[in-house]
This record gives sequence, structure tokens and C-alpha cells, in this order.
Amino acid sequence: MDNQYQSLRADIYLLLATLFRQAPNAELIEFLSTIEVETEDSLMQQAWRAIKTSAIDSHSADLADEYQELFIGIGRGEAVPFGSWHMTGSLMEKPLAQLRQDLKKLGVERDERVKEPEDHISALCEVMAMLTHESENTQRDFFNRHLSPWFNSFHQQVNEAKHANFYIHASQLLSAFLQIEQVRFSEKVAGSASTVAINVNNISHSL
Repeated sequence: MDNQYQSLRADIYLLLATLFRQAPNAELIEFLSTIEVETEDSLMQQAWRAIKTSAIDSHSADLADEYQELFIGIGRGEAVPFGSWHMTGSLMEKPLAQLRQDLKKLGVERDERVKEPEDHISALCEVMAMLTHESENTQRDFFNRHLSPWFNSFHQQVNEAKHANFYIHASQLLSAFLQIEQVRFSEKVAGSASTVAINVNNISHSL
């Protein structure tokens, strides 16, 4: 069960990374449109249902335009997917330098084909997917330093964006999952005798 749960976590992180790296392609929209969602009314299940409905109602041209307006724009999009901006108010600041140091310690090298700084939400989700095979302490330290401080700010920014439609629901899924992770790692820090009880079925059988 533990291996199954770790694999599920990795898959969700990779899905989130794909959603926020670029506008979703037809294959991803087809996947989201056909996922099976549990009936339990948890925040995570609400998020799965919302993004499924949004995917079914979406159009590729609209998705491309929405992504452009939200995350690229002219000079800057309506929502900034970089951790440094949310933690300091500027890009390319100290949090990015600290992230690069931590990535170097983990043996993670930047792909030369990727132009965005390493503190992009998608890059961080990709790293977390990779770290699901590492120790709990390694996962906890990376998450608490590089994702926990700012994902709620990013989620709020997307929610308030004028052009947000599909990505309101993508952000809802991101926030719901990262809140589960935040609780998980917060309790690890607190030294709880028991781990957070999260039923895999409450996330999704679809990944």
C-alpha cells in the first residue's frame, strides 16, 4: 500500500506539472474528461470533479489563449508561477538561489532546453514527483522550503485572474493536493507518533 500511495503521489505531482507547464493538449483533456472520481465529498474529490467538468466543456483555442493571458502575457501574466516572486515580490531572488543549492545537493540538474527558472511551479512539482522515492525527511525539507510558503498565494492569484476559467479548477486541484501534503509534512515536523491518515481512495483511482 505504501508503494501504491507513493506512486499515486508522484503521478498527481506530474499531472500538476504538466497542467501548469503549458496549455493542456488534446490527449490531456481527453484524460481529464474521462477520469473516474469517487463519490466522497472531500476537497480533493470536489477538485477532481470540477476539473473533469471543465475539461469536458473546454476548447483547445480557448485553453491556449487562457494560458497565454494567465502565465505569460505581455511582460507578465496575471498569475506568476514562480516561487521567488510570491516569497519576495521579485523574480530571481534569494529563494531561487537557495533552491538551486538544494537541487545541486540532490543531484538534480537543469535541463538546458527549459528556459524558465527552477522555481516555476511545474519544475517544483516534477522534483517532488522524483523525491517520492526518497526519504520522508528529504521530501519534507524540500516541500516545506520551496512549495509550502507560496502555493496558497499562487492559488489565490489564479482565482482572482480576469481570464481564469479552466485554470481556476486546475489551481483548485493543485491547492487541494498540496494542502494534503502540507498537513502530512507539518505533522512529520511536529514529531507526531502517527502519520496523517489519508485514504488513497479519497484522492483518485484514476492515476
